[in-house]
Amino acid sequence: MKNNFSGILFIFLLILSSCTSLKLFSPQTDNHYYTNKEIKNDNNSIIGGSKLNYKELFNGTDLSGWIVYGTEKWYVEDGLLVCESGPDAQYGYLGSEKYYKNFILNLEFKQEANGNSGVFFRSTVEGTKVSGWQVEVAPPGFFTGGVYESYGRGWLIKPSDGKDSSLKMGEWNKLTIKVYDDSVTTFLNGKQMITYSDKKIGEADGRIALQIHDGGGIKVKWKNIKIHEFKKPDIDINF
Repeated sequence: MKNNFSGILFIFLLILSSCTSLKLFSPQTDNHYYTNKEIKNDNNSIIGGSKLNYKELFNGTDLSGWIVYGTEKWYVEDGLLVCESGPDAQYGYLGSEKYYKNFILNLEFKQEANGNSGVFFRSTVEGTKVSGWQVEVAPPGFFTGGVYESYGRGWLIKPSDGKDSSLKMGEWNKLTIKVYDDSVTTFLNGKQMITYSDKKIGEADGRIALQIHDGGGIKVKWKNIKIHEFKKPDIDINF
């Protein structure tokens, strides 16, 4: 009887040890997006055990740190970044001087008039030809938060119909773009729009660039453009 009890106790301890090891070493599958508390204070947000230290990409005063591509209008007014169609009514871009590989980008935009625009990542620009990937910014129902490959495969992924219902024309909307290795995840006003993985994206590097679409009659305002860069050896994220 004593030997039977010892055997049962040994098996129990073995199972308990296995469960503990699984909990410690299995990958975390929690939603990596902010909790409500973290949304209120982005600078103290934690993802994968790493504090998110954002830096401003737009200083609210001028276009320092940015490069204008094309003849469309990019200017600062009342502390806001404004893009507006010019007389040529062509595509225009405002690109970061620096390249960004793995990051979380937060920004707010307000669409006035036609709001067809976008945010490019890991992209390069020559003249007004951009090579890379765009997170769409468009009027409701036109797939804001989807990913489009410029001069390539076109639409890679679109949010499902109606998913961008929180988008409000003429009001401020918040867009979050997370790019890490070959994965892209976007959020509009706190709601996930898409998550997508692609080998070609994973191999690329490049600028962040704001877009103004061709056709004329477009005006979009931007503010609170902030970025956190991930240092790959220091973080492990699930997208």
